[in-house]
Formats: sequence, structure tokens, C-alpha cells
Amino acid sequence: MTPPPQGRQPLVTVEMVTELNAYDISELCDATEEAIDAGGGFGWLAPPPRTILEDYWRGALLIPNVTLFLGKLDHVIAGSCQIVSPPRNNEAQALACQLRTFFLAPWARGHGLAGKLVAEAEDFALSEGFKILNLDVRATQDRAIRAFRLRGYQQFGTNPFYAYVGGEFIPGLYFSKLLQTR
Repeated sequence: MTPPPQGRQPLVTVEMVTELNAYDISELCDATEEAIDAGGGFGWLAPPPRTILEDYWRGALLIPNVTLFLGKLDHVIAGSCQIVSPPRNNEAQALACQLRTFFLAPWARGHGLAGKLVAEAEDFALSEGFKILNLDVRATQDRAIRAFRLRGYQQFGTNPFYAYVGGEFIPGLYFSKLLQTR
């Protein structure tokens, strides 16, 4: 995918989805592969076979405590994130959920889509009664870290052995945000 022409603002949208058609899965896999190649593929270091990605995205919708959000630029899927709710038996952490698998294809950066995706996820979490949103990110993902800090996320921990990339350990940073009613 290529970015929109210079001088024109692309249409930036975010939607919560409960089903994906074949075209959605294809676009989502394309964006996922591009994000992985750019170093932000939520755990994968290289794109897995396409069938694995397709199964991953189909499976994400089958998990009861996962809510999937898609970010689009000019009606093309460019990224996503998931809100993961705690299991019902976890009463002690019932007010906290996780922001997971957040990514954007490189061609979609710089148009406000990342912020809009996170804002929609935060609004959803708040509407579901959650008061805290937690997330973790590789320490090498500077853009994401900066964006989360600007949105009010507070770092509360570091795991020096979070990921193993290129023969060395990469730290992971853990963030939390107390959600406020707007």
C-alpha cells in the first residue's frame, strides 16, 4: 500500500469488529506483514506463512474476552489493536484490561491513526466499566513508547529479558493508565 497523495488528508477511521470477511483478512494480513517487516509485529520477528496469519486473525474473534479494533486509512485496513478483558474469576483485577497487539503498517504512520486507535480502545474500555488500561512494548519501539507517554501512560516496570531478537535480549516496558471519564 502507498500513502495518500501529498496535500490531501486521508480519511482516518477506527471500528470495533465482530466479524471479518475474506477481504478484511487479506488487508489485515498485508498490514500485519508490513508491520512485522518494520519491526513492530507484536512478537513475530519475520512474517509467518500467510495461512498462520489468517488463522490468527480468525481466531482473535473467537476468544470471548478479546475485542478487536481496526484502523483504516482511506477505507484500507492499516492497523489494529485488541482489548483483552480479565477472566471472570479474576475479581481482584476486574477493573483492569490490557491493550494488546497494537500495530500500524509503516505507510499509515503520521496521519493520526495510532492515536485514534488507542483513543477508541480507551473509550471502549471505559464504557465497559474498566478503570485501568495496561500494556507492554519492546524498548526498541520508540514511536509507540513516545505516543503512549503522550497519552498519559505511566511506565511501572521493565523486564530486561522481554524479547530475544538478533541474538540478544531486548527489554520490555510496562505501562498503565488510569482511565478518566471525558
